[in-house]
Amino acid sequence: MTQFLAFTIIGIVAGATYAIAASGLVLTYATSNVFNMAHGSVGMFMAFLYWEVQVNQGWPTWLALLFVLGLAAPAMGLLLERVMMRRLTEAPVAISIVVTVGLLVALIGLAQTVWKPAGRDIPEFFVGQAVDIGPVRVTIHQLITLGTALALAGGLYVLLNRTRIGTAMRAVVDNRELLALHGGRPNLLSGLSWAMGCSLAALAGILIAPQISLDYITLTLLVISAYAAAMVGRLKNLPRTFVGALVLGLLTTYAQWGVSKIDKSTLDASQGLIQGARIALPTLFLLAVMLVLPQEKLRVGRIGGTTLPPLPSWRKTLAWSGVFLAVVYTFTANISPANNSRFGQALCLSLIMLSLVLLTGYGGDVSLCQLSFVGVGALVTGRLVHGITPVTIVVAFLVSGAVGVLIAVPALRLRGLYLGLGTLAVASAMDTLVFETSFFGFGARGASFDITRPSWLRSEQSFVMAVAVAFVVMSMVVLAIRRGKYGRILLATRDSQAACATLGFSTTAVRVAVFGVSAGLAGVAGVFYTGMHVSVSTEDFFFFKSLPLLLFAAVAGLTCISGALLGGLFYGVLPFLNDKYPSVATLVAGPGLLAGILLLGGNPNGFVGILFGLRSKLPAELVPAFARRSRAKAGVVVGSA
Repeated sequence: MTQFLAFTIIGIVAGATYAIAASGLVLTYATSNVFNMAHGSVGMFMAFLYWEVQVNQGWPTWLALLFVLGLAAPAMGLLLERVMMRRLTEAPVAISIVVTVGLLVALIGLAQTVWKPAGRDIPEFFVGQAVDIGPVRVTIHQLITLGTALALAGGLYVLLNRTRIGTAMRAVVDNRELLALHGGRPNLLSGLSWAMGCSLAALAGILIAPQISLDYITLTLLVISAYAAAMVGRLKNLPRTFVGALVLGLLTTYAQWGVSKIDKSTLDASQGLIQGARIALPTLFLLAVMLVLPQEKLRVGRIGGTTLPPLPSWRKTLAWSGVFLAVVYTFTANISPANNSRFGQALCLSLIMLSLVLLTGYGGDVSLCQLSFVGVGALVTGRLVHGITPVTIVVAFLVSGAVGVLIAVPALRLRGLYLGLGTLAVASAMDTLVFETSFFGFGARGASFDITRPSWLRSEQSFVMAVAVAFVVMSMVVLAIRRGKYGRILLATRDSQAACATLGFSTTAVRVAVFGVSAGLAGVAGVFYTGMHVSVSTEDFFFFKSLPLLLFAAVAGLTCISGALLGGLFYGVLPFLNDKYPSVATLVAGPGLLAGILLLGGNPNGFVGILFGLRSKLPAELVPAFARRSRAKAGVVVGSA
């Protein structure tokens, strides 16, 4: 009974921390219509800043809290709202997710630059002081966490639902211009909500940091539990969010208690499945919550469109494919085997991004689990077929595609933001339930296996050429789908699902099929990714790595093949730049990437879309004759706003 009470108290305190973080998410989403994927990284960064001033600089606790929660965090919120979030209120969900993912990656990189990796700890409030609740000793820090969560839940509920300023804050997301006509100040109100949201993220990070190590990734990813709690309240209802957070906190601690009661022989016999299920409980909870939510209604009265980059003819596609292969062959013949390996790994990333062109670029569906399908392809290569052959490629496509369909059937009832978070939950769950198990995965985290290339692909240059050929073939598959009936339905669905439903189209089957084909292509990319790396492990397919993958693809241009190629090469060359020219890498990955993220709000086609736009504005006499003919034949293809 004592253990049960102890775990109950721990679960309630953990749930209270989740509730504080989730309240910040609900506040910013309800007032801006932007779901901040970087909410956890904001809390992480502010927790490091609190450590800096309170521990490293020796400030008094009260002064450090006042500085971080009352000055630094609100200032960050105001800056983010002014520079980024204000532009995303009317943007498509895919763009807002990509931009906030970019902010997440940027904050982690900034924290790693300012505070080099080292062991750091934040002390609890009133260290050593506690009270007894029956047979259980509860620390003052735990009581402060619970009391703060209760006070914030009640205060925010009253603010948003019982005050004029709260009503005005919620009205900002509906119509900024109409609110201004009624005397409101939408810019000030939106900035206030983001300042409060960042302060809540900082508070959650500071409260939970003493319970875990002060780590960049760990603190950032703990917000997944806050995602689940926020979804219980459908990103609007604060009392339900608080209840959901407490339920999740209790479930995770009870699961930990239950696993501790299982004997070691049973745990070993499960080959990691039991421990994996315990670790994956928050993401499974998130997925379950979203699947039981009512399906999002189709939006009517709005058709948003953007001109996609022109679709090349088959003749031009074949010509450019030949040029690409010739350039790759010439380039790889004149560089060292080590650089061939680096180039090939970057080209493998382009292969993975190519699968996103079909799903996200053409279909508008955001997938944050694409790297998990790549991992399935790697498992097919190493555990099912045991080598790289044409049969391996076919089997990887079929198995990965089947997994994609199994995920798509329940997940595609979700749309927009819910679909993105659902695929994120799937990716996180696959890490612990598949990749980190010995039953059908790689084994415990860090475990790996080696792949032997076929004799005719042993050299680095020959395997790079194989990857290049695979890119050309997969590009033709993607373009063939774009040109066909299913591609037209996909683009029409992306424009207006309500219009398609009115015309009698059942888009669900098309979306499931495209999701499966996209997963299959990612599985094929996994075969070449495994062969290029020779040795792969669980770390290669960690779900967090899917986030920068989507980010770089979107910045380069997710709506065309050349964007996937450019994005993969750009992402893949960063480690090389970081080794040889760290200052250049910092400039490219920092300000350069941030500039690309900000451009997404104005041009969803990314950097390649900007290049196509510049070419269309060239004077006619500067455009070659064949390009003028292509421009004249090219029609306007409508996508999503």
